[in-house]
Order: sequence, then structure tokens, then C-alpha cells
Amino acid sequence: MSRILQLLADNRRTFTPVKSRIRAEGDEATVYLYDTIVGDRLTAEWWGGICPQDLVPELVALKVSTIHLRINSPGGDMFAGQAIAQALREHPAQIVGHVDGLAASAATHVACACDETVIAAGAMYMIHKSWSFAMGDSDDMLATAALLQKADGIQVKGYMLKTGKPEQQITDWIGAETWFTADEAVEHGFVDAIAEAAEKGATPNALTSWNLSAFSRAPKPVQTPAQPLDATAIARLVRAELDIATKSEEHRDRQARLAGARIA
Repeated sequence: MSRILQLLADNRRTFTPVKSRIRAEGDEATVYLYDTIVGDRLTAEWWGGICPQDLVPELVALKVSTIHLRINSPGGDMFAGQAIAQALREHPAQIVGHVDGLAASAATHVACACDETVIAAGAMYMIHKSWSFAMGDSDDMLATAALLQKADGIQVKGYMLKTGKPEQQITDWIGAETWFTADEAVEHGFVDAIAEAAEKGATPNALTSWNLSAFSRAPKPVQTPAQPLDATAIARLVRAELDIATKSEEHRDRQARLAGARIA
């Protein structure tokens, strides 16, 4: 399976209309990019996700001076991410990006388009080489590879512009599928600052909100070890099991008696 399809399949959700993702009050608006990024409405309705076809017109319609873009997304379609990013660049409002949980893959293009970006202390930021899939002969494979190289070049230039880092450094990072902690994302210039502590209550966990198995180097969520049961807890479980077994036996006896009565 294509890794982009795996990402969408692993994180399939009920389609959410874009209007419900936008909150406008006074001269400010908040837009929630808490989903995968997909290329069109049909894909969004099937897999869940948010597409530029729906989001861009809503952004253009916002007549406010400040837009807060809240991001928790594993990414998705690169060109859809670029379309959303361009709409943000062209908007006259001040765009403030908030990486609340995860900005990965195509979601980083959106984050880079913000005038200012902050990241929650527990959030992460990930960049990687472009993905695709193809069928056909060797010419088709070579053409797909050439297209992917161009897509990687677009990414590298965008990250260079945002961070000021040299081309080879960005190329190495995307080649290694690099996951940055919040501090590292600030250090390397992908975001501007760590978010204020007041925002903590609204931040989803960066690693447990999404199934990230489509990625090669996704950090694993920390699992809380199971606590051993004490003698009292074990006794309670045994009594519960015995109670269930007794009631099940009584139920079977009643059913047998009723069946015998019906036959007679």
C-alpha cells in the first residue's frame, strides 16, 4: 500500500465540514487544522481530512485582522498543503500559527506560511522526503522519480526560506525523516517560540492523537506500565468471575426448563 494511503486509512475519521472548524469573534478568527490534509472534497468525505477546495474560500471570506491557525496534523497531500499555505500568505490578516500537537509532512508547509508560529512544549515537528506511488513500465517509474525530486526541491527551498539553513542541511533532514522536539524546532528556526503555558489546557498529545505507523522513524508513545494487582484486587476479580459463571449456569437452566415446557 502507498504510504500516503496508509496514513489516510490509519487515521480515517468522520468528515467534518470546514465551517465547524472556524471560530470568528470580533476582529480575530481561529481556524482548527486538526486533521489530515487531502487534495479534494471527495477524498475528504471518504477518508476524513481537510482540503483546500473547502478551506481556502473560507479563509478568503474572513474579514479580520488576526487569524490564529491551530495545527495538530500528520500531514497528507503536499500540493494541497501548498495551496493552503499560499492562501495564508496572500491573506491580509496577521497569521499566527500554533502547533498544538503535531505538524508533520504537508502540515509543516502550512506552518511555514504563517507570519509567526509558536509550538506547544510537548508538540513535535517533522519533515521528510516526498511520497508517491506509481504503476507502469520503467519510463513511468523514472518519470515518477523525477517528479518526486522536483517536489523535494520545492520543500527544500521553502524550509531554507523559513529557517535560513543551508540547502545540504535541509536535504539531509528530509532524507532522514527528521522529528524535531519543540525546543529543536525553535533552535533550527522552523518556529519562532515555545507557546505560553496558558495554552497547555488545549494541547492534544503530539504522539497519541495519530496513528503514525506510515512513517519510518515516528517516535513511539510512552506506554504507562501496568500496575501489578494486589491480593484484594485479585480476590475481587475471582469473585466477579465466579458470580458471572454462576449466573450463566442459572440462565442456561432456566432456558432448558422453558424449552422443555414448550416441547411438552
